[in-house]
Amino acid sequence: MTIVTPTSDPSSRYRIEPTVLQALRSPRILTREVLAGLVVAIALIPEAIAFSIIAGVDPRVGLFSSFVMAVAIAFLGGRPAMITAATGAIALVIAPVARDYGMDYFIATVILGGLIQIVLALLGVAKLMRFIPRSVMVGFVNALAILIFISQVPQLLGVPWLVYPLVGAGLLIMYLLPRLTKVVPAPLVAIVLLTGAAVVFGLNVPTVGDQGELPRSLPELFIPNVPLNLETLQIIAPFAIAMAVVGILESLMTAKLVDEITDTHSRKTRETWAQGVANMLSGIFGGMGGCAMIGQTMINVKASGARTRISTFLAGVFLLVLVLALGDVVAVIPMAALVAVMIVVSIATFDWHSITPATLKRMPKSELAVMLISVVATVWTRNLAIGVVLGVLVAMVLFARRVAHFTSVTRRIDGGTAHYDVEGELFFASSNDLTTQFEYTTDPDRIVIEMSRSHIWDASTVAALDAVVTKYEAHGKSVHIEGMNDATTAFHQRLSGGVASSH
Repeated sequence: MTIVTPTSDPSSRYRIEPTVLQALRSPRILTREVLAGLVVAIALIPEAIAFSIIAGVDPRVGLFSSFVMAVAIAFLGGRPAMITAATGAIALVIAPVARDYGMDYFIATVILGGLIQIVLALLGVAKLMRFIPRSVMVGFVNALAILIFISQVPQLLGVPWLVYPLVGAGLLIMYLLPRLTKVVPAPLVAIVLLTGAAVVFGLNVPTVGDQGELPRSLPELFIPNVPLNLETLQIIAPFAIAMAVVGILESLMTAKLVDEITDTHSRKTRETWAQGVANMLSGIFGGMGGCAMIGQTMINVKASGARTRISTFLAGVFLLVLVLALGDVVAVIPMAALVAVMIVVSIATFDWHSITPATLKRMPKSELAVMLISVVATVWTRNLAIGVVLGVLVAMVLFARRVAHFTSVTRRIDGGTAHYDVEGELFFASSNDLTTQFEYTTDPDRIVIEMSRSHIWDASTVAALDAVVTKYEAHGKSVHIEGMNDATTAFHQRLSGGVASSH
């Protein structure tokens, strides 16, 4: 028999290789990380601009936010190779602030949202991730893949016909190149070749430059000019809380997904407070805030093979360099190239195994329902957080319903005593019908309720047992509750309304 003993160094569980130092010493790994960061930076530009438009702010706000957050998370984050930048989910949550109250209140909301994330991290909110079932995780991943694909559809509608062969060529390059070599990330090759073709042949297709004006100067400190009073807090707090919760949820779900892809462990609590610090820094430099970007993370980890903080750091640095120093070059990149990259990412992200006939036949209907609800809710609302929360709630209800059916009450008469054997886990869902399982009028004068094969979990069950005893006493009969384990006895005695128990 093999005995597994815990490691003497708990921190080794979180040691992810290759480390930054190992990558710096290996030209092969370093090249992969550098090129991965470059691909992510190129893909970030149009998305950051688009999210700025959603939030109702200048494109520079989203671009600067992506730069600041990527660099900050590279040093502070708990999940190496994960990309954090301005996101659509955060943009949707805080957009009303910019529209209704102006830029100063908008930035104040971002800073407060970051502060709330730090507080939530200190309160241990990251530990709640263990309560997210796998069916919700699969639904989250599949919904994400669908949303990534849907987000590219506008770039394929009402565009010149040349866009379609360019997208097709990009998909072909990214499908065939990894079969020949993985030294250079296929997405980068596709972007370079398609950009070259568009420039050489003078193709009239939508480009990155068409998405919005790129900034020409470095980000500057932005201290919001808002009154520090209760009225300001009442305006920004609801949006800041929503931003903090959505950001944490998406970031931790992304970290969990990367953990599964790389077979490593991330520091969820560290990632939570790091997101808060990154958001505060983003706000201080006039950024719109954000969270982990699942699509860009998949480009980095899956499509490009990055594994260290170097790729995350360079994604931020390259982003700033590209928009400031090479803005004219970036502006001519055809959107078709980036659309092709995101389509490949969506295909790679989707859990195809989860929808095979064999899997669907084998999976319990409740698990399938949870996965489907998570997908539909996420895609319908375009909000990953809503889909996850709803999926978890449905999973909890279905679990409680399933466990409740494992409770039974068996009656037998032995002489002048009625014996009731209660078996199973007793909580609000299973104990609601407990009072109906007893024969109050026809039982003998002495009743014994045997609890050795059951366990009391909540006050609802204690109240149900009290009600049973009270009903019997109203008929002039005595009740003895026997066989409770120590935990159940202590819980029952603390909450019971004076019911005497014997063992």
